[in-house]
Amino acid sequence: MVTKPSPITFTVHTDLLFDPQKKSFLKDTSITISPESGLITKVLQRKDKLPTTINPPDIDLRGKCVLPGLVDAHTHILLHAYAETPSLNQMRDESLVERIIRATNHCRDALLAGYTTYRDLGTEGAHDADVHIRDAVNRGIIPGPRIYCVTECLASSGGYETRHENKIGGAVAPRISDPCDGVVGCRAGVRRRLGAGADVIKFYADYRKRALRFPESAWPGCPGVMFPPYQSGLEGDRNPNLLLFDQEEMSAMVSEAKVARAPVAAHASSAEAVTMAARAGVTTVEHGFESMEGTEAMRTMQKNRVIWVPTLAVVETVMDPAPVLKQVREAYEYGVKLACGGDTGAIPHGENVREVELMLQAGIPLDEVLTAATLHGWEACGGEWCGRKFGWIEEGCAADLVALGGDVREDVKALRRVEFVMKDGRVWKQDGKAVGMV
Repeated sequence: MVTKPSPITFTVHTDLLFDPQKKSFLKDTSITISPESGLITKVLQRKDKLPTTINPPDIDLRGKCVLPGLVDAHTHILLHAYAETPSLNQMRDESLVERIIRATNHCRDALLAGYTTYRDLGTEGAHDADVHIRDAVNRGIIPGPRIYCVTECLASSGGYETRHENKIGGAVAPRISDPCDGVVGCRAGVRRRLGAGADVIKFYADYRKRALRFPESAWPGCPGVMFPPYQSGLEGDRNPNLLLFDQEEMSAMVSEAKVARAPVAAHASSAEAVTMAARAGVTTVEHGFESMEGTEAMRTMQKNRVIWVPTLAVVETVMDPAPVLKQVREAYEYGVKLACGGDTGAIPHGENVREVELMLQAGIPLDEVLTAATLHGWEACGGEWCGRKFGWIEEGCAADLVALGGDVREDVKALRRVEFVMKDGRVWKQDGKAVGMV
């Protein structure tokens, strides 16, 4: 049987297309794509009227709101929602096989929700499995977003680990970070992660490392500690966020990563940790939910062009998000660049757009939020160091397109009505239905 060769190019026609570089919606735009390279080869503003019917292989997206493929800048592909299973049980008790099978489903859910890129910030006890999931997607074995991953995060000794009381009995839990200490040790940690296949380096600038000082009841029948210090959600004296590295160590990790052209993400909750990480020159700061009022944190992020990923979607699961929403608005007004990442995994994959909704709720203008969810996501993944351009519509960029069943300018809920998904020039969803998936 003779098969017809793939077309050299095909064209996608739109009449409402968001351009993150211009932060505006363009009318009557046609995008020519090479299926061989998966890249955009031409972008044309139409002057002539198109026929009513568009014939294959060209694609007609007129009447829909079209965006570049969305980027979730903070995910954990090997986690599922904490509302289903607490993180401790996932990291300690679920088998690696189960976690990888779940991750395969997560990849599919993300792609069908319009997310064509994931920045995956830690396997949480699954060693370097994210590297191999990334490679399975890149080899076309499973559908999913392109993944930029960190393997294991870096933390100081005892800083970020699975807390359990039976170490004396000999029980061993999977490690959830690669521990490193001192300038030499921190540089070595970065080198280990790069050697393991990481695209991005992540370190914990601070964390709640003293959980076993006043341990909470961790199993049925476990007596509670009497008279513990106050704790509410992620804040309080019972288990406070404390620095894990000094300034010299943070700076060493960033400089070592940048020598290898790897971006750096810093988990930082407190204003002090945010300031130190930004001073070190990280690419992004994650979380930053504690008050930055009256501190150098925002000024240092803005001065050093650090991108803030506030992970609002996970914040609202553990505390009142209102103060953080207010802080995000203040940061935007101060000139801090934002990217959208919900700590997805802690919330369900496929529900990623909740982060976008919360940024809008914070009072960030729609065009800025859509830019944070596209172009700024590319920058968070490393920008020119990514090896591929994505997140905007231009010749030479990845052909990643998402079409919504409604005008997002009039109805924010249209972001949840994803009717079309293209990644690298291949269609994965059309007319609201999955294409080419088992």
